[in-house]
Amino acid sequence: MKLHALPHIEGATHRHKRLGCGRGSGHGKTCGRGHKGMKARSGGGHRPGFEGGQMPLYRRLPHRGFRNINRVEFAVVNVADLEAAEGAKLGAAELAAQGFLRSADARLKVLGNGEVTRAVTVTAHAVSEAAKAKIEKAGGKVVLLGGEAA
Repeated sequence: MKLHALPHIEGATHRHKRLGCGRGSGHGKTCGRGHKGMKARSGGGHRPGFEGGQMPLYRRLPHRGFRNINRVEFAVVNVADLEAAEGAKLGAAELAAQGFLRSADARLKVLGNGEVTRAVTVTAHAVSEAAKAKIEKAGGKVVLLGGEAA
């Protein structure tokens, strides 16, 4: 269903209220707002979520957890994935092309699960100590991006 294919329903649209056009219009003087009160004033009304003074839902429900706004998300690849990947030089772009990562733009971190038997040059934003040791033991090299410590 597309928006232009929706049928026109009779009575679904109304003409706008012409306010302040005298008593005979039915919307003169108070313009349909009644007499006095909060909703009669300009800017009157209450905020979204206000429940007439009752404890609102967003305060009745428990709030759990914490979301760190400074969290750095990494796309994780294990040493076993490096063994399965093709090529001697492996970075985020090469791993994403082979389907090991969802995106080539992700910050890459290499973890030490598994073994690597061939020499590979890995370019990543972060590498665990175990992964670095396994890669270098196999004759490979680790290049860190962004000057972050391993």
